[in-house]
Amino acid sequence: MYEYKVVPAPAKGIKAKGVKAPEARFALGIEQAINELASEGWEYLRSDVLPSTERVGLTGSETHWRTLMVFRRATAESAAPEVATAPSLMARVEPMLTAAAASAAVSSMVPEGDGVAEAEETAETEADPDFEEGNEETRPA
Repeated sequence: MYEYKVVPAPAKGIKAKGVKAPEARFALGIEQAINELASEGWEYLRSDVLPSTERVGLTGSETHWRTLMVFRRATAESAAPEVATAPSLMARVEPMLTAAAASAAVSSMVPEGDGVAEAEETAETEADPDFEEGNEETRPA
């Protein structure tokens, strides 16, 4: 079981020494936001852009698109069962293939016949198809 946290993505970049381009400043802002929440145990999941309807004036409204970052972390309830079941997953039993089953599997993969195509069959498939002449107006474009 997980719990989720949704925070608004930074709208502006962050000034830092050696970071000059607007794209790099914006990326630094996103990086710092993700690292800050990761230090609290939150795992970055994804970013979403969702509509938000907001009031404008007395009677009007506008739709603004908001970028949100989604984080998740395991709840304390679900962490305990995962640890208890992990050792049982480690013990995996592989099925054994017997000699009779192996020969049956190999014989089923061998094609029938001698593998040589008939000369008559290839001549028929390589021949050009016949087309009928017709009114060009009725032909599809």
